[in-house]
Amino acid sequence: MVNASEIDYGAVFQALPNAVALFTTDLVYADANAAFLRSMGRTRDEVVGRGLADAFADNPEAPAVAGSRMLRESLRRVAETGRRDAMAVHRYDVERQDRPGVWEERYWSPVNVPVLGPDGRVALLLHLESDITELIRTRDGSGGEDRATVLEAELRARARELQAVNERLRQAHAHEREVAQSLQEAMLPVLGPLRHHRAAVRYRPAAGDLDVCGDWYDLVDLPGDRVAVAVGDVVGQGLAAAGVMGQLRSALSAASRVADGPAEALEVLGLYARSVDGAESTTAVSSLIDRAGHTIAYSSAGHPPPALLHADGTVDFLDRATDPPLGARPEHVRRPQAEIPFTEGATLVLYTDGLIERRHEDIDAGLARLAGSLTRHRDAGPEPLADALLADLIPPAGATDDTALVVLPL
Repeated sequence: MVNASEIDYGAVFQALPNAVALFTTDLVYADANAAFLRSMGRTRDEVVGRGLADAFADNPEAPAVAGSRMLRESLRRVAETGRRDAMAVHRYDVERQDRPGVWEERYWSPVNVPVLGPDGRVALLLHLESDITELIRTRDGSGGEDRATVLEAELRARARELQAVNERLRQAHAHEREVAQSLQEAMLPVLGPLRHHRAAVRYRPAAGDLDVCGDWYDLVDLPGDRVAVAVGDVVGQGLAAAGVMGQLRSALSAASRVADGPAEALEVLGLYARSVDGAESTTAVSSLIDRAGHTIAYSSAGHPPPALLHADGTVDFLDRATDPPLGARPEHVRRPQAEIPFTEGATLVLYTDGLIERRHEDIDAGLARLAGSLTRHRDAGPEPLADALLADLIPPAGATDDTALVVLPL
């Protein structure tokens, strides 16, 4: 098998059969592959390093055809939101380089996609062009200016139809998202004061239209100056995931009150999850804080490790008792449990993967960012610390996954 480090991605980019270009967030061409240059009739020097408006102007003889302007608006939306944008089919004429002043009538179906950097911010914009001019010409039997007029009218009509459909879908998606988010928030516990300290909790939905997921948190006061704290993440999105989340959160909350430690609580939850459709591969971590004994017992079912911030700013990740997610094993197996001491002034932080994970990035990079943020804000109280973590770690365009966060001073 070929190692990813051995692949020449520059050669892959140039060999792509589709026309592809890369823009900076300032809409300057950073690169363009051979198919793109052939399609546009340009050399690399005529494109790379130039702004979109400089490299490809609109046809002055057809002021109603504003393909370049439409592309600029789409690219800016992607740069600002960090979300993919598939443009409607549109006409954009290309000036012939061998005959200045002569414009070729062309029709395109573009898609613009954000390319994120290591910090989770939009670093580049990937632009994919599909030239459908011949398809349009084949479907239309008229000729000359009449044909162009007919096609423009048809494209405008199609664009209006697509906009209407997209608006209806957007409204439907927004309604389902609102319902799912309301259901999810209704099933998350209303945080009351714990016996000695008040924890800070946060829930942030993902940036996408239907990306409300099944993240949850739970805190339970127990006898003997103990507190059980847990977070979990259901696979899936929308109403179904929110419903499963409610069942599992309630089950784990109940189990934490009677189980002999967090490992046994997760074992009970795993057995219960087998009877809940959609609960497979759910991750969760449960911890038991013993304030009198100054210890934290914990167990994880495939979940990112909690972070223990010490008063001196050092951070330990609780990763010595990790097992597969719920339902990952065909038979019941006892889950591991570990224990770590703490001193007064420490802070325990539990979270879901939306806080640290980024596409195409190793999880260790996200954990390092979390540790750095905790160290920088080690003197903050729980509420300011929770806000600082979200500000430091969630990309400006929003995370692609939900985030649940619990900050508990010890």
